[in-house]
Amino acid sequence: MRGKTVLVTGANSGIGKATACELLKLHARVIMACRDKSRAEQAATELLQEVGPDRGEIVIKHLDLASLKSVHNFCEEIIKEESRLDVLINNAGVFQCPYAKTEDGFEMQFGVNHLGHFLLTNLLLDLLKASSPSRIIVVSSKLYKYGEINFDDLNSEQNYNKGFAYSRSKLANLLFTHELAKCLEDTGVTVNSLTPGIVKTNLGQHINIPFLVKPFFNLATWAFFKTPLEGAQCSVYLACSSDVEGVSGKCFANCKEEELLPKATDDDVAKKLWDISEVMVGLTK
Repeated sequence: MRGKTVLVTGANSGIGKATACELLKLHARVIMACRDKSRAEQAATELLQEVGPDRGEIVIKHLDLASLKSVHNFCEEIIKEESRLDVLINNAGVFQCPYAKTEDGFEMQFGVNHLGHFLLTNLLLDLLKASSPSRIIVVSSKLYKYGEINFDDLNSEQNYNKGFAYSRSKLANLLFTHELAKCLEDTGVTVNSLTPGIVKTNLGQHINIPFLVKPFFNLATWAFFKTPLEGAQCSVYLACSSDVEGVSGKCFANCKEEELLPKATDDDVAKKLWDISEVMVGLTK
C-alpha cells in the first residue's frame, strides 16, 4: 500500500484502530477520521509505538458523523489537502444507544451509521474517481437480518427499539452499497460491504448486562468473540487484495463473498432509500 492514501472513519478504537494498524504496516498513508480528536491522538501514539519505524504515515482529522456540517467541513479539508484518495473505509458506528438525535434531527444510529457515511462518500466521490482504481468499503453487520426499512418512520419517532434501529442502519449500509455500485459502473471505483462478525470492542457500551451474569458474559466474550485484529481482517483484505480488483456491489465475511438476504439487495428499496437519503442530507439540487 506504499504511496496509497486510505481514510478510515472511527479509527481510534476497535476494528477501525486495528484496520489502521494493519494498513500502517503495509506503508499506507492512513487518515484517521474521528469524532474525539484527543482519543485519536492517543490511539495514533499507540499505533506508532506498536508498528515501529518501518511503516506508513498517520494523519488525524476531526469528523463527527452526527453533524452534516462537520462532514462538509471535513470533506472540504480532505479535497483541499489530499491529492488522492485510494480507499475509503466507512467503519465508524454507534450501537444500540438510547434514543437520541443527531445535530440535524436524525435518529442517532440511522444518522451516524447510514446518513453520515452516505454524505461523506458522496462528497468524496470525485476525489475517489480521480484516484481510480480506488475502493470504497462499507462495514455492516449480520444483524442487518433483523432490520426493516420503514420509510414512514426512518427517524423511529413513532416507535424506537435500539436493537431494531441498529439493524435498520446496517441494512441501510448494504442497500447503499448495492445502489452505489450501480452508480459507479465504469468509473474505476468499486464499493463492497462486509460483516465482521461478533467482535470484542467498546461498541457494546450501551448493552446492560445484569451484575450476576457479567462474569459468564465476560468468559463468553473471551472464548467466542473475535479480537479487533481478527475483526479487521476483512476490511484490510478488501482494501488491499488483488483478489477483489474490479469486484463491486458484493458483501464479504471472513474474506469470502457472502450471500445476502433478498431485502439487502432489493433494487426498488435501495433506489428509494438513496433518493430519500439525498433529500435528508441536502444533496438534491
